[in-house]
Formats: sequence, structure tokens, C-alpha cells
Amino acid sequence: MIGILLITHENLGENLISCATHVMGVPLPQLNHLGVFKQDQPDAIFAKASALIHELDSGDGVLVLSDMYGATPCNVSTSLAQAGKVECIAGASLPMLVRVLTYRHEPLTVVVQKALSGGQQGVVHVNSDSDHAN
Repeated sequence: MIGILLITHENLGENLISCATHVMGVPLPQLNHLGVFKQDQPDAIFAKASALIHELDSGDGVLVLSDMYGATPCNVSTSLAQAGKVECIAGASLPMLVRVLTYRHEPLTVVVQKALSGGQQGVVHVNSDSDHAN
């Protein structure tokens, strides 16, 4: 099973996990978060994230989701990346996380693609004049 680590600003990762647990309706193993706060030093965050990745990896790899490309959580994630072992995606959202959790028994390369499609398909324009989202 793919381990999942959310590295986000403040408590966003914790809240996404709480919401995903509500949506999925079951306990979610091998899932954790690391909040980055204004006073945190990137080196300390890197050390904590490295330890969490080690805990989450059962041999199938870890997917790291960060909230915003170019910000400290993403930069730390990028420095942890190891092709085929630790993959990173910026732009974490609830649809992305639920998709990842649904397919986490697949190989890491498949889970990366499912995360991207979950994020893209989770953004829709909902119009009250239509019967469905566009």
C-alpha cells in the first residue's frame, strides 16, 4: 500500500485527512500530515518529513501532497523526491486525496496519475442554470 504524507501550510493537511476520513467512512492507515508554520525552519521541516516518509513507507513508496506550488511545503516535498519511491504533487485538494486513497493499492506511478486526475476533475463550475456541472 502506498503511504501518503500531506505537507501543507498550518493545519490544512490535518483538516483534509479529517474530511477524507469522513468521506471514506473507514480508518485510513499509512496516512499522515506535517503542518508548516511561519516560525518553522525548512531544515527542521525536512527532517520531520524524512522521518514521516520512513514511517509511512511499507516498501511500495510514498506520495507526498503539498498545498501550493513554490511555497515552503512544496519546496520541502521536492527535496524529498526520489523517482519511483517518493513522488510529490502540489495542489492538494479533497478530491485529489480521496482519489489517491481509493487507488493506493496500485503502483506508485498509477497513484500519481490518479492524484492528478482527481485534482483536475475535482474542479468544476457549478451553475444553477444547468442540470449538471460544467
